[in-house]
Amino acid sequence: MNPAESYILEQPEPFKSILLHLEATVRRLAPDAVLKYKYRIPFFYIDDKPFCYLNVTKGYVDLGFWHAAHLTVHLEHLETQGRKVMKSLRYKELEAIEQQILEEVIADALSVRDRGFYS
Repeated sequence: MNPAESYILEQPEPFKSILLHLEATVRRLAPDAVLKYKYRIPFFYIDDKPFCYLNVTKGYVDLGFWHAAHLTVHLEHLETQGRKVMKSLRYKELEAIEQQILEEVIADALSVRDRGFYS
C-alpha cells in the first residue's frame, strides 16, 4: 500500500469515509489522475502536474484544488480562508457532500487545463 492510501485508511471516522468517497469520485471523473503522497497528504496529479489534494485538518476534510484561481462554478461553496490561489470544498460528514456540486467543481477544475491555465 502506498503512503497516500495509508493516509486515507488510517483516518478516524467520519474522515475516512469522506476521503474514500472523494477519492472514488476524483478517480471516476479523472481516470488519468495519479494519486501520490506529496507534502504529507494525498495529492492527485494529472500529466505530472498537481490537480487536487485531500487533507484532514481542524475537524474537516479539505478537497483542495491547485489551479483554483481559474475555477468558475460553485464559487460560493469554495473556501479560501486567507489563501490567494488555493480553494477547497470542506466536509465534516459524509452526508454533507452534495454530489452534483462536487462533480461540477471537479469537472470545472479539469477544464482549467483545456482553457490553457494548466501548465
